[in-house]
Amino acid sequence: MPTPRDFLFGPWRGVSVLGVTQIIAWGAMFYPPVLTVPLIAADRGWSIAFGMGGFSLGLLSGGLVAPTVGRLIDRLGGHVVMTAGSLAGALGLVGLVHAEHWLAYLAVWMLLGAAMAANLYDSAFATLGRIFGAAARRPITVLTLAGGFASTVSWPVTHLLIGAVGWRGAYLVYAVVLAGVAAPLHAFALPRSHAGAEPARDGQAPPPTRLLPAKGLAFVLTAAAFASYAFVPSALSAHLLAIFDRLGLERGTVVAIGALFGPSQVAARLCELIFARNVHPLAVARFAVAMLIAGFVLLAVLGLSAPVAAAFMVMFGITNGLITIARGAVPLTLFGAVRYGRLIGRIAGPSLVMQAAAPLVLALAIERGSDAFALAVVTAFALIAFACLAMIRRPA
Repeated sequence: MPTPRDFLFGPWRGVSVLGVTQIIAWGAMFYPPVLTVPLIAADRGWSIAFGMGGFSLGLLSGGLVAPTVGRLIDRLGGHVVMTAGSLAGALGLVGLVHAEHWLAYLAVWMLLGAAMAANLYDSAFATLGRIFGAAARRPITVLTLAGGFASTVSWPVTHLLIGAVGWRGAYLVYAVVLAGVAAPLHAFALPRSHAGAEPARDGQAPPPTRLLPAKGLAFVLTAAAFASYAFVPSALSAHLLAIFDRLGLERGTVVAIGALFGPSQVAARLCELIFARNVHPLAVARFAVAMLIAGFVLLAVLGLSAPVAAAFMVMFGITNGLITIARGAVPLTLFGAVRYGRLIGRIAGPSLVMQAAAPLVLALAIERGSDAFALAVVTAFALIAFACLAMIRRPA
């Protein structure tokens, strides 16, 4: 178990630094649009759909550059790539304030998408993989404990900033925090160590570890599983509470149910750290997605009520908390730590593209079908993710 000194002076300092910068990055770039985009659209005479389309375009561009980001972290280190990402994010937020023309607005979101690819979990996981090598699972888990509080911090802070200085002032404050806090932490406090470059103890070669090649069916199934699952939280985050509202729950009850998501994520990650650290991450991922499918079955069989909706939200939070860890740990365990950044980038690309498309796809499902049909669509993606995970065979 790492000591407090390790979190300050050893390789575990990377977890401490990234714990802070993940909250900043998620809180400055990913979570505010749900509060700011309606205000931007109203100020500039655009539809909310177009405003959110810019955010989706940003996620799409992030998916396209994610493999490149992973390769650069392997080559240069997170202290270089994530610093550049933080500065690009600050520039993009300033650009949002001044992007009056719709083309400029879309271009700024493309820049922000690249910045998110270089700042959010996948780049942080790649950085920890470079620092810790095959031992990166526990650092990844501990990091996600801190990252789980990003929405808890961001939404109230964004709401307060909008009330005090408007959405433009809020984004300028976040730009200053990215450039003045996150970028220096990445540049000067992240460890430079590279586990792959460290010599084996006593001059002996390490014992061979059975791994799968990072190509072929196993890799395709892994990427497909996480891409299919990525549809689920993106779609539900955009529409689930509104669906609960339309199906008859009171607005205050819906808000209270939504608040269960974050603590459920953190509790699941803490339990994984304490009780499941010796369980294969592939088994953890299968369990997590199976729990989400059980939640959808619960909704279908019992119908919507406040207790059922609350139970579903807790199950959804647990699933998302565990899958976040598995997205870093499963590739590490199956394919190894060599070129881990490139590996994570290749898996992250399809996931970010799916994440970008999900809100629009579910909106169309609701518009042309029904809320029940939309939930069935999300359930189908969860089933695809589980099937892909079930078909992956671990090395003997």
